[in-house]
Order: sequence, then C-alpha cells, then structure tokens
Amino acid sequence: MELMAVIIRILALIPDAYRNAEKLPVALITGGAVEAVAAIFLAFFKAPGGLFEHHGKAPFYLYYGILGFVAVFGFAEATAGFWVSGDLAERRAVGKTFLWVSILPLVLVAAFGGFVFMR
Repeated sequence: MELMAVIIRILALIPDAYRNAEKLPVALITGGAVEAVAAIFLAFFKAPGGLFEHHGKAPFYLYYGILGFVAVFGFAEATAGFWVSGDLAERRAVGKTFLWVSILPLVLVAAFGGFVFMR
C-alpha cells in the first residue's frame, strides 16, 4: 500500500478515536508506528531535496533532525498508546492530547516523502 494511502487511513482513525474511546489506543499505536517507520525509511532512502539542497549544511542537518524528531515522537506515541490501553478511563485525556499533537508529524512525513511514492 502506498504511503499516502496509509496516512489517509490513519488520519481517518483520528476523528473515530475522539468519538469512541475504545479506538484511541489503536489510533495511537498505528499512527506512531507508521510515523516512526516512515521517518526512518525517508532518512535512509531519500536524500534531502528542494529547499534542503544547495543552501549549505544547516538545511541538510535540519532535514535529518526533523526526521529524527518524528521517529522518536512516533515511538513515543506508540508507547503512549500501550500506556493508555492499560487504564482507558483515567488516561483518555492524555491519549487524546497526544493524538491531537501527532497530526503535525504525520503531515511532515507526508510532505517530505509522500509525493515521491506517488510516481
């Protein structure tokens, strides 16, 4: 399955998780795993291009720094999904907050690598 199709399916899980607390851990674990794997894949197999090219070393390091942050955040999000599933009634607010914040890393992964996979 293409990366963009996977990201669209994960983005569809987010509103369902807000309405139904039982789907919250699934959305956190799935979203975090896809974010982390996609960021690691992009870091190893896609060189920086566009704005990150021909402007010195700072944008080059920024590209890999952003991907590293997204990978760490993805692992933290998946871990939070397992943690939230332990006591859903008490930890639902933390899970929802984590899920809301996770939209930005998903968009970053899609922006950095999504259009490459559509060719």
